[in-house]
Order: sequence, then C-alpha cells, then structure tokens
Amino acid sequence: MAFPESYPYAPPTLTFETDIWHPNVYKDGRVCISILHTAGDDPHGYEDAEERWSPAQSVESIVISVVAMLSDPNPESPANIDAALEMRKEPKVFRRKARQCAERSAEQPCEG
Repeated sequence: MAFPESYPYAPPTLTFETDIWHPNVYKDGRVCISILHTAGDDPHGYEDAEERWSPAQSVESIVISVVAMLSDPNPESPANIDAALEMRKEPKVFRRKARQCAERSAEQPCEG
C-alpha cells in the first residue's frame, strides 16, 4: 500500500507484488475497488460518491474491502477483462488459474 503526500484527502494505492488472477486486479497488480477511487462523483456513472474514497476511511477499512473483493469478485466492473470473461464463461479454468497464482505466491520467500 502506497500513500500519497495528500493522504488522507487522496486514497492510497494498493498493489499485489505477486501474480494474481482476479477480475478486479489489473495485470500489473494494482487493485481496482471503489474505496480506492478518488473522492467525488464517478465520471463513468458506475459508482456512487459514497462508495469512493473519503478521508474517514482507514487502513483497516481498505483491508476489509480488499478481503471482500478477493472472496466475492465483481466481473461487471473488471480491471482484468480476461479474468472477468473467464470467470463468467469458464469458472473452473478461472478457479484453477487463481489457485495456481496463490500457490506460486505462497512459495515465494518473504523479503524483510
């Protein structure tokens, strides 16, 4: 999670550093969920303003939102169109790929 200088008035960004196969995660690992979108009205009209970033949000609320996103993907608002299409059309293949990414991630040593 990276925090901009204007935090808490601007949302942080959250990026997975290992591969993840998920409709709401861009191929470069950036998480795409409403709570991390800049405050205000959605220029595309998909999200309500109250779903987007607010300075009242906390790291805890972001983590809770990401856990919810991981357990309940939203293929209707995809960051990764290929994963979203596969989730809808070939759910078994989608789950296999997602599991493989998670297993590879678990095998990587932690840095620190």
